[in-house]
Amino acid sequence: MAIKLGEAMVTDSFITKEQLRLVLERQVIFGGRIGTNLVELGMIKESDLASFLSKFHNVPAVDSSKLASVDSETISCINRELAEKYKVIPFKKERNKLHIAMLDPISVHAVDELRFTTGFNIIPYVITELRFLYALEKYYKVKRDVRYIGIFDKENEQEMTKDGKEEHLKKIKEEFANAKAKEEIIGIVLNEAGKIASRVAVFIIKGDKLSGWKSKGLAVENIEIKTDASSIFSDVLNRRSYYRGPLMKIPGNEPLIKLLSGTSQDCIMIPINIRDKVIALLYADNGNASVMDASLSYINTLVSLASISFEIVILRNKILAL
Repeated sequence: MAIKLGEAMVTDSFITKEQLRLVLERQVIFGGRIGTNLVELGMIKESDLASFLSKFHNVPAVDSSKLASVDSETISCINRELAEKYKVIPFKKERNKLHIAMLDPISVHAVDELRFTTGFNIIPYVITELRFLYALEKYYKVKRDVRYIGIFDKENEQEMTKDGKEEHLKKIKEEFANAKAKEEIIGIVLNEAGKIASRVAVFIIKGDKLSGWKSKGLAVENIEIKTDASSIFSDVLNRRSYYRGPLMKIPGNEPLIKLLSGTSQDCIMIPINIRDKVIALLYADNGNASVMDASLSYINTLVSLASISFEIVILRNKILAL
């Protein structure tokens, strides 16, 4: 099914052949469904995935708002054992019909057994793996792997009000615009990222090595790490896109694991670019055993602003040198 789904995504230009190759390789290592891996890699949005799955299966996608507050009577129509077995979430009951979100909405066997067990006519909807696992934990108390919490659980993030966020972001933009040196730019990034992550570090790229540059909560000075082996570093550099999830215990990650004194269960690695060239990598986590409450979108915004600020500094220095 994963191969057929992936091929359909390529045929419909939803993703490229190269993206499919990368995501299938990642799936072998990390598991999870192909769509989940695409979302984790930042290649697609979860909402866009749901729309594509609806088209692929010819079944409507469940509206996320319908899963926000399902009443206990509806949830009790399907017990935890069946919900886990068939990967379903009931969300609406009307007369003799039970509307359910399913990971595999075209499974005739699952629909038949659920119809027999509940006594309702089953109306299937497709749901993404990320949203299903969130709902399964919310309504059936089935704990998710931290990998899925870190990527998806925005409902539980401690965010500022909209007005407060906009005002704060305006101030940060001004700081980036007024920065006069690269050290000042990285200082802004570290200070801001350090408010939502206990450990933050910037590694600058030097040939086939990464050199520790600046950090907060870690000591990265004089640290050098090769990027030729398969690792979180090479993964982000090859894809030129961020990674969020657990730090896997593989040989290429050993230098970072040693630096962190363990394997982080939820971390972020984001490339910092100047034009089309990756010049550095930003790493952030909240300790080895903790899940981050950080907003990935905000950290991405910080990195994007830093990239623009770097270009401004370079141009300013060129002008002054004339």
